[in-house]
Amino acid sequence: MAEMMFYERVVSLGDKLHAGLKVRPAVNFAYAARANSVPVLASEFFECAREYPIVFGRGESGPLPVVLLGLRDGENLFVDAHGKWDARYVPAFVRRYPFVPVNSSKGDLLVCIDEASECFSTEEGEALFADGKPTPQLEHAIKFLREFHQAALATEQLGRRIAELGLLRQADPAAQLSDGSQIRLNGLDVIDEAKLRELNRDAVQELFASGGLGVIYAHLLSLGHLAGLVDRLGRRKPKRKKR
Repeated sequence: MAEMMFYERVVSLGDKLHAGLKVRPAVNFAYAARANSVPVLASEFFECAREYPIVFGRGESGPLPVVLLGLRDGENLFVDAHGKWDARYVPAFVRRYPFVPVNSSKGDLLVCIDEASECFSTEEGEALFADGKPTPQLEHAIKFLREFHQAALATEQLGRRIAELGLLRQADPAAQLSDGSQIRLNGLDVIDEAKLRELNRDAVQELFASGGLGVIYAHLLSLGHLAGLVDRLGRRKPKRKKR
C-alpha cells in the first residue's frame, strides 16, 4: 500500500497513550532511501516538475501521479549514503513522515504515527500534548495532514478525469543507460500529447478552469528529467556483492 511506505509500526495518536511523547525533526531521509517513487499532489506539480520526472501509476481508484526517484527497485537516487536529500524540493508525501492521515471506519480522519520512528522520544524534542491537549507543534502537524488529505482527494479526482478524457498512454518501455543496458519502465503512463491536441473546446476550457491544464503541461515538462535520472544512476557506485 503506497500510503504506508516508510512506515513500520503505524498506530493512532492518542492523548493518553502518547501523553509523554515528544517529536524531533527528522535528521535525515534514510527512511526514504529505498523508495524509487512516491505519490505527488497536483498542487505541487510545478515545484516537482523542476526536479523530478512525473508519471502516472495505476492506483486502485484510478491514475496516481508519482515522482520517479529511482530506476531500480529499492533505490532512491535523491538520498545519499548519509541520508541527505539531493534536491531543493522534497515532496509533501515524504515531508509528512513520521505522521500519516488515515480514514477511520466511520469516515473520520485519524492522525497516526510511526511508533518505530527515531523522530519520537520521551526525553528529547517538542511535546505533542500538554494537559491532555495538542501542543502548537502537534496542531501544525495536524493542519499539514488535513491539507495533504484534501489535496490528495483533489488529485485523485483530476487523475480520474484525465483517464475519462482518454489522455493517457503507456510510457516508453525502457530507459537507455550510458553502458548500453536498459531499465524497464513497466506499468507507468504519461499524457498523450496527440490526444491532448484533439480535445474539444469544452474539455480544454474545463481543464483550464480547474487548473488541470497547467498540471498536465507541468507533467509533460517534467519528463525531460528522465535523462537526468539516468545520469544519476550512472554516477552512483554499484552496490558491492556479498561474497
